Amino acid sequence: MEKETNQRAHRYCVIMCGGVGSRFWPFSRSGRPKQFLDFFGTGRSLLQMTYDRMLALTPSSHIILVTNSAYKEIIREQLPEVSEENILCEPARRNTAPCVCWAAHHIYAKDREASIVTLPSDHLIMREGEFHRVIDAGLGFVEQGDRLLTIGLKPTTPHTGYGYIQRGEPTATPDILKVKSFTEKPNKEMAKMFLSTGEFFWNSGMFMWRADSILKAFAKYDKEISTLFDAGEKYYGTSREMDFIEASFSHSPSISIDYAIMEKADNVYVETADLGWSDLGSWQALYETSPKNAEGNVTQNSEVLATDCEGTLFASGQGKIIVASGLKDYIVADQGNALLVYPRAEEQKIRQVVNEVLSRFGEEYV
Repeated sequence: MEKETNQRAHRYCVIMCGGVGSRFWPFSRSGRPKQFLDFFGTGRSLLQMTYDRMLALTPSSHIILVTNSAYKEIIREQLPEVSEENILCEPARRNTAPCVCWAAHHIYAKDREASIVTLPSDHLIMREGEFHRVIDAGLGFVEQGDRLLTIGLKPTTPHTGYGYIQRGEPTATPDILKVKSFTEKPNKEMAKMFLSTGEFFWNSGMFMWRADSILKAFAKYDKEISTLFDAGEKYYGTSREMDFIEASFSHSPSISIDYAIMEKADNVYVETADLGWSDLGSWQALYETSPKNAEGNVTQNSEVLATDCEGTLFASGQGKIIVASGLKDYIVADQGNALLVYPRAEEQKIRQVVNEVLSRFGEEYV
């Protein structure tokens, strides 16, 4: 018991919160992306909910937030209890691999025995008790050796927007298996096949490892990123850390942790779980996870007068009401200076629409 308690004293959480969330436009804007929004009327944003969830597992002083420098003040506003030194501000957007590498160096400089759970800031977890159990078991697993662990979720639909993990041989730890293969965003037919076999799980984007294990993996599988960040070894944990990052970070390649490490490494495992999870990556995901009325409509924090409407998501800001008639399977989202009325079946095009709005109307609308 004493050894277990001691191990838990070396546990850290990295929350990645620098994304732009363009698929939730017009609510999610470049100046205030979706992780900073309260979608469920709870008074807490997705980032705050992620932070609250981790406090049951590790103290606030062990929670590191990695974000874009443009969002530092929003984080200070939403999480004033987090110390400034625990907010790592990337000077450029370079996807998740550089984020993970920097955070691991930052933590390792403070604690050579550190184990880390790395989480997105904008996921919905309905079964929080199970989440705590899964993270606790996963950290216990990676603390026993040189192991990289991801959480896999049982697929409920042949979703083509998620990566898939094929399970391999079991381990001595329940629900943890060796990873046989990764597949990024398959087409519909392949996703249906994955679902039918029962061997595949959605890649949740949640990871666990020891700090030294992930740094060793970078040295082996992505020497460019490893060399770049290793050069700052004497600066991590000192007053000169940010000077080094400001000078070096933008030289990193832009690549995800999945492509850089997880799909190459031979010591990757998956912990299968049912967390009541959604990545809330789009309006469609929000529709699927929200309560619906008898007509299948969702009125997200909105006052709505709807006639002959079915399967439609209504969302409005700034105290506006929505009056609609004859809509079937639509998204209606009204926020600030923009109104989106779009078929739910085509919501994957919203990111492209945002680019077109930017090009035609300017930055003030995105």
